[in-house]
Amino acid sequence: MTQATASSKPSPAPAWRQALQPLVIPTLAIFTALVAGSVIILLTDEAVLAAFRTDLGAAPAAIWKAITTAYGSLFEGSLGNPATIVAALRSGDSKAIIEAFYPFTDSLVAATPYIFAGLAMAVGFRAGLFNIGVEGQLFIGAICSVWVGFAFKGLPAIIHIPLALGAGALGGAFWALIPAILKARTGAHEVINTMMMNYVAYRLNEWLLGDKGPLQRPGTANPVSPFIEQSAELPRFFPDPIRFHLGFFIALGVAFLVWWFLFKTTGGFEVRTVGQNPNAAKYAGMSITRNIIIALCLSGALAGLAGANEVLGVNHNLAVAFSAGYGFDSIALALLGKSHPAGVVGAALLFGTLRSGATRMQNIARIPVDIISVIQALVIAFIAAPAIIRFLYRLKAAGPGEGAVFTRGWGK
Repeated sequence: MTQATASSKPSPAPAWRQALQPLVIPTLAIFTALVAGSVIILLTDEAVLAAFRTDLGAAPAAIWKAITTAYGSLFEGSLGNPATIVAALRSGDSKAIIEAFYPFTDSLVAATPYIFAGLAMAVGFRAGLFNIGVEGQLFIGAICSVWVGFAFKGLPAIIHIPLALGAGALGGAFWALIPAILKARTGAHEVINTMMMNYVAYRLNEWLLGDKGPLQRPGTANPVSPFIEQSAELPRFFPDPIRFHLGFFIALGVAFLVWWFLFKTTGGFEVRTVGQNPNAAKYAGMSITRNIIIALCLSGALAGLAGANEVLGVNHNLAVAFSAGYGFDSIALALLGKSHPAGVVGAALLFGTLRSGATRMQNIARIPVDIISVIQALVIAFIAAPAIIRFLYRLKAAGPGEGAVFTRGWGK
């Protein structure tokens, strides 16, 4: 009887299957979002609508052409044309090779600030905090970084670049410290405080770059800062027009450090414990106040690095509206990556690819770039509601430990 019972127990799944299991829902969510996006593309494509009105027999060909043109241009604009890449490599022409790989490298450039911003939000989520102020902290980090970049002259790059990056991280950390203290000491909700700090950062940036502002470039009426010194620019690996720079590898290194801190150190364990169960953490002797401040300041520093990356690696100056909404997109990135640094990097690469290919999709397929925002929103909706994906694809119910990390009172 005992042997029969033991033999009837299901054998554990192979290690490779267990490793891939967390990727099933995100992958199917992306695929489903692309399918839903194709429906929207068809509903807005004039050729498809004309075919349905005049000749139903031509409708299938029109549908296929609309979808392949839209997503083909998106793929080509974000990763490059495989045939063009192969031909360029065979020719050995350096200029042709640079042009062929430009879309791929530009997607990595677009993904870099997403990595920093997504990590900032993920750290907050792990601590049970909803840091809506990533966008404002990003602005403050950019302000501090650009000032160090153009005000400090005559420094070698090996000193100037870390100094400018450090200034950006400290600026973002300081901007997060204010709501962190209010949260830890008075219980004031971090969502309200960080959101209000965003508006303060926007107005501060406008004043600094405004007419006769302290950071306005001399000799111009435009709200833009002076260019940073060449010694503060993050090195680029290829000649123009490729903008791929050292910031991408710095972002990967920071992602590794965040993973190491969260999952391999006592401090990271305390932060995660406070986020999961503050009462148990307090009973175990962990300081709730200290860990809230540490988590929010680390989150702010990561957001500040996102702003510093854009200033030092891409723009080399600061304008009023230099951010493309990285701080608010970081919420989606952290959810899609399940608040894990590796997941955030993958989600950032996806968002960077979509953003980079959107322009070509608009130019070639005449599809508005807003469709990309719709696809991103659908991906997040399906990730946030995995029951929909499980119902559509007849998947088994989630295990007790599966799921994203949300903040207390907001995701539970």
